[in-house]
Amino acid sequence: MSWFKKVFSTEKKETLNKGLEKSKTSFFDKMSRAVVGKSKVDEEVLDNLEEILITSDVGVNTTIKIIERIEERVARDKYVNSAELDKILREEIMALLSENKTEDFENLNLPTHPDGNPHVIMVVGVNGVGKTTTIGKLANQFKNLGKKVVIGAGDTFRAAAVDQIQIWADRVDVPIIKQAMGSDPASVAFDTVQSAKAQGANVVLLDTAGRLHNKINLMNELSKIKRVMQKVIPDAPHEVLLVLDGSTGQNAFEQAKQFTQATEVDSLAITKLDGTAKGGVVIGISDQFNIPVKYIGVGEKVEDLQVFNKAEFVDSFFKKNEDEK
Repeated sequence: MSWFKKVFSTEKKETLNKGLEKSKTSFFDKMSRAVVGKSKVDEEVLDNLEEILITSDVGVNTTIKIIERIEERVARDKYVNSAELDKILREEIMALLSENKTEDFENLNLPTHPDGNPHVIMVVGVNGVGKTTTIGKLANQFKNLGKKVVIGAGDTFRAAAVDQIQIWADRVDVPIIKQAMGSDPASVAFDTVQSAKAQGANVVLLDTAGRLHNKINLMNELSKIKRVMQKVIPDAPHEVLLVLDGSTGQNAFEQAKQFTQATEVDSLAITKLDGTAKGGVVIGISDQFNIPVKYIGVGEKVEDLQVFNKAEFVDSFFKKNEDEK
């Protein structure tokens, strides 16, 4: 239990608990039906658990891994009481997350770069996943840490996209670089990093077009944006952040697959977890793609985009179980 004894920010933890309420309620309702009348974990219970995990959008491959781990424990311990299943499941999910690249991000600290260049984050994802909102919330959080932020309105294919990100830039009071709708996104990227460097900015948040067109076109477009930025900052972008809508469940897996095939994704932000019972998608995506989940969205407020911590997440996901003991 030492994993879960860590002292969390009370306010942040309460928001996380509330944000995962629908997911954990749905999960535990299914779990209680799976073990009713059962005194031990047997083949039927494991079959039911497998179905629960899959329908909670953990994903088939990750579900199989979890079930195999529990089967090993049942075989080793000979007898496992069904009342212990929540605890065992919690421990095995935590262990699974600990084995891949899913890190515990404590804060928004940025690495320093040669010649004082800003840290460039290229944000990718399809329309409607919360990409613009994520950029706005990150800009606000970086600014509150005393960082100088510049936003680049690189989604030039939709007038609404530029308007939306302008609203966020005005709201959080950070400069934005934009061009007319239909402009070359690479040109916007060039202007953005050039301006940020000239201003002595600490971080660049560059939006990109949210079209999930065919992989070759997507790859070419993102590659061009990178090449153009590197004329100003040779190692830019320093991070490619893929934003996924957690409420879409398995569709988020498909989007992750498409974008990871088209470009090198360094980190993930999974949004809209507060409005869905599909919170298990965080577990599956972090396991299957072996890419760090860096941020999760658990509410509408600016501060409800949280830096992801796997111990906090698992603790909150299983909080109802502890409260009922």
